[in-house]
Amino acid sequence: MNVLTDNFSTYGDGFLGTLEPTVYASLLALALGCVMASFRVAPVGSLRVVGTAWVTVLRNTPLTLLFFVVLLGLPRFGLVLPFRVFAVLALGCYTSAFICEVLRSGINTVPRGQGEAARSLGMTFGQTLSLVVVLPQAFRAVIPPVGSTLIALAKNSAIAGAFSVTELLGTYKTINELGYSIVWTFVWIAVGYLIVTLAISALFHALERTWGIPR
Repeated sequence: MNVLTDNFSTYGDGFLGTLEPTVYASLLALALGCVMASFRVAPVGSLRVVGTAWVTVLRNTPLTLLFFVVLLGLPRFGLVLPFRVFAVLALGCYTSAFICEVLRSGINTVPRGQGEAARSLGMTFGQTLSLVVVLPQAFRAVIPPVGSTLIALAKNSAIAGAFSVTELLGTYKTINELGYSIVWTFVWIAVGYLIVTLAISALFHALERTWGIPR
């Protein structure tokens, strides 16, 4: 316990440094994922091309490489932001590709006749998605996989530590230099990640019980 109690502030800073980007990147991933999922099923060919390209590129790009592109590449084009913001952009954009495919699979489970009925009533494509397909039905069907994807995002945030972003995994360097046991240092780091991932899991379990499709 002395490893935790003697370095509680260090662990606390690392925990908050993991939690904050996870929350913001999750919101960004959900927003972009919804937009790209709508592009993927849109009747306009150019939108489908954009959605497909977004998913194909990001899903097949290593996250570490994406961090390099965002953190080191964007400043060359005059976009200078704190590293933490760049980390949120990298995590959010990367995860949005997976959220997009999860939502698209949920959209495909909705009978096509419902969309056709909505359009026959004069609804636009956007209204059909938001009022008939995505929010009422598709999202309810994919709550568990969305939760799993965001749990993966929380664990992927550890990569940010390699780019001068304060986060939980990076605390081991500071604590190890003070001479504490490396084993117990990592044990308490693992506990911190476990708290974050269990909180996300509990949240989506509650959402599934409230909004999920009965089985």
